Amino acid sequence: MTTAAIIPNSVTLAGVKILIVEDEPEIAEIVDAFFRRENADCLIVGDGESAVDSSRWWQPDIVILDLGLPRRDGMSVLAQLRVGPVQPGVIILSALGEPIDKLAGFRLGCDDYVVKPFDPHEIVARAKVLAGRQRREAAHTVRSFGNIRIDVDAFCAFVGPQPLDLTPTEFKLLDLFVERGGRLITRGQIVDLALDEEAFDRSVDPHISRLRQKIKRQPGSGVRLTSIRGQGYRLDLV
Repeated sequence: MTTAAIIPNSVTLAGVKILIVEDEPEIAEIVDAFFRRENADCLIVGDGESAVDSSRWWQPDIVILDLGLPRRDGMSVLAQLRVGPVQPGVIILSALGEPIDKLAGFRLGCDDYVVKPFDPHEIVARAKVLAGRQRREAAHTVRSFGNIRIDVDAFCAFVGPQPLDLTPTEFKLLDLFVERGGRLITRGQIVDLALDEEAFDRSVDPHISRLRQKIKRQPGSGVRLTSIRGQGYRLDLV
């Protein structure tokens, strides 16, 4: 039984954004054609720097990543893809098939590894497995703004890969700010939505101050808690 044959028909790649990073045009076009048959949305780039740039502005769901790339090697690209709060699935597609090469890829965080020469049907099948896993994980309530990520179900928060040590009240506050990123939240709304019933308007400030300091201690958050005089607070991108 082939790998493709055991993928459930319910798993679809329709609308899935797939970034194909491959410096050999013929291979890139073959992979692109097979994914487009599945109604995936594809983008091809031919070097490592373009891969990093495209992942930032296009925000793919899955990256098909060659390792032997000009301008920036594939392992360096993979490491960069694993820095931000929202990370695509990565399938390495490479002629480097030794165990040490595969181990290096998995240690840097790739989700799958396929060795050239390859069957395009296998790439599609593996991408479907990855897309299915992403959808199951997305059922988890996860919010992000800037480089801050909140996992509501797991009750944890991160700046990039680094966890934030928050009290329950600080967690509720940060979740509220991330959910409403860029919008003003009044003191009254903060009391109603994130603080205990016994809280009062002026009790907001100490909680905000402590939360602000914890965010500042983690470099690269990409956000700032802004005080709007006489109104409330807003989480802004910086």
